[in-house]
Amino acid sequence: MIITCEKSKLLEGINIVLKAVPNKSTMEILDCVVIEVKNGIIKLIANDLEIGIETVITGGITEEGIIAASAKVFSEIIRKLPSGEINISTDTNSSLNISCGKSKFNIPAKPAEEFPFLPKINKENKVIISQFTLKEIIRQTVFSISDNENTKIMTGELFEIHGSELKIVSLDGHRISIRKVILKDSYEDVSVIIPGKTLNEITKILTGGRDDEVNMFFTDKHVLFEFGSTIVLSRLIEGEYYKIDKMLSSDYETKVTVNKREMLDCIDRTTLLIKESEKKPVIIDVKDNSIGFAINSSIGSMDEEIDAVKEGKGILIGFNPRFLIDALKVIDEEEITMYMINPKAPCFIRDKEETYIYLILPVNFNI
Repeated sequence: MIITCEKSKLLEGINIVLKAVPNKSTMEILDCVVIEVKNGIIKLIANDLEIGIETVITGGITEEGIIAASAKVFSEIIRKLPSGEINISTDTNSSLNISCGKSKFNIPAKPAEEFPFLPKINKENKVIISQFTLKEIIRQTVFSISDNENTKIMTGELFEIHGSELKIVSLDGHRISIRKVILKDSYEDVSVIIPGKTLNEITKILTGGRDDEVNMFFTDKHVLFEFGSTIVLSRLIEGEYYKIDKMLSSDYETKVTVNKREMLDCIDRTTLLIKESEKKPVIIDVKDNSIGFAINSSIGSMDEEIDAVKEGKGILIGFNPRFLIDALKVIDEEEITMYMINPKAPCFIRDKEETYIYLILPVNFNI
């Protein structure tokens, strides 16, 4: 194998596939990135058996071939080489030669036959979504997945397609996040659970262009995202997702509309007085024309009011401030509306069309 690549293009490709290289692995080959030069295409590949990534880079090809090299060593060498054209070649001793300007490296390599390449996926039925939309709806939901591997279902997000509607759901036992978007076309029904890790990595790779598209393909065990010169293949989480419809009540005793930025800033200030070990709630007091926020901790106390429009009863209710902040940060509207029943029942933040719904469980507090 003999190729030449511009450093910037090569490094861009490496940074993409590195997201599928495990931090720790019992299989040494998984710590490698594969360089495959075939049919006039230079491809970089990585796979940790849960998520696999392939990306095509531009460059000159003198001789085709394939090799696997330590992803960490290879990436650091490329990162620290001077700008310009990088020459990469293999020799008969299964080593990789890298040169740029007057810098020359020779590192051990492995036969690519040991590497677990990505399985071929049937691409007959594709779902098309804009990169901007996919990136946004993941950002607006992925924060409420669980990191507890004992509840595997909660570590992923439910992707449901019915006709032209795509619904994404995440939950962690204390809150639920839901986003709904209308796609350009109608599709066959889909209901799968995609790991949160995959979705987080996808958002780091997507450029987020409104006119740039992502093709999604679903099988019983995998989801494939195809965009630009990159494909990301992920295993799905097996099992049945929680029946959340029963939790989504439209009843309320209190409805309050407030300026989102004012509320977000106010709650953020309360966190200045919270120690992680104390887990103190922010106490919300909904009155006729205002909503109050109070905190009382070992560090100190604070209370503040902002203007609000209330319908129904007043209410005194406590929340984990972080859960409120997470939801408010991803809502784009200037005003938000909260729906509450009593201090023990879930609070809902949602718009009229229910394109977003955030359910947050209250917490007990002492005055």
